[in-house]
Amino acid sequence: MIYGYVRVSSTGQSIDRQLEEMYNYGLSDKDIFVDKQSGKDFDRKNYQKLVRSLKENDLLIIKSIDRLGRNYEMIIEEWTKITKDLKCDILVLDMPLLDTRQRAENLVGKFIGDIVLQVLSFVAQNEREAIKQRQAEGIKLAKLKGVHFGRIALPIPQNFEEIASLYLTNKITNTKAMELLNMSKGTFYRNIDIFKKKTNMTKNKKY
Repeated sequence: MIYGYVRVSSTGQSIDRQLEEMYNYGLSDKDIFVDKQSGKDFDRKNYQKLVRSLKENDLLIIKSIDRLGRNYEMIIEEWTKITKDLKCDILVLDMPLLDTRQRAENLVGKFIGDIVLQVLSFVAQNEREAIKQRQAEGIKLAKLKGVHFGRIALPIPQNFEEIASLYLTNKITNTKAMELLNMSKGTFYRNIDIFKKKTNMTKNKKY
């Protein structure tokens, strides 16, 4: 049997290009397993279903090595499990050298294929780590320049102090105060805590 495996990192990403490659190879939808999930590990529903379906001499087709996974050591481990333990073949469409069928009885080809696999996996992981490092450095630099990350704080209503004082002196309930200020519960109490620290006001009775 010939199976295809397609993966994107999130549900919003398109799988069309990978599927087209599979169709061009003659596969139908029933032979293609698709995951829309991060490749940080192999705990993916359809990938695990695929592995359970593989039998000796089956062929697994993937478009590129990073569709299998993102972690260098885990890719090598999974590749070994499929080719050595399950005795199946793997074909990577973007890298013809990574075709285990061509090196079944060719020690030189096997040696070259293994090296290519390890180098590609290593480079892919290093690139991801470099991207993360650049992102972290960019965020750090932006923060130093005063760029704000996260939710934009909503402006405090002009009558907040008046309403807060009425609430803290038990003249109105918290529900009424939130209604007058048009604030959510979390935002209300966050700003109340700030106001209390600023004014040293306290509230004994709770509504």
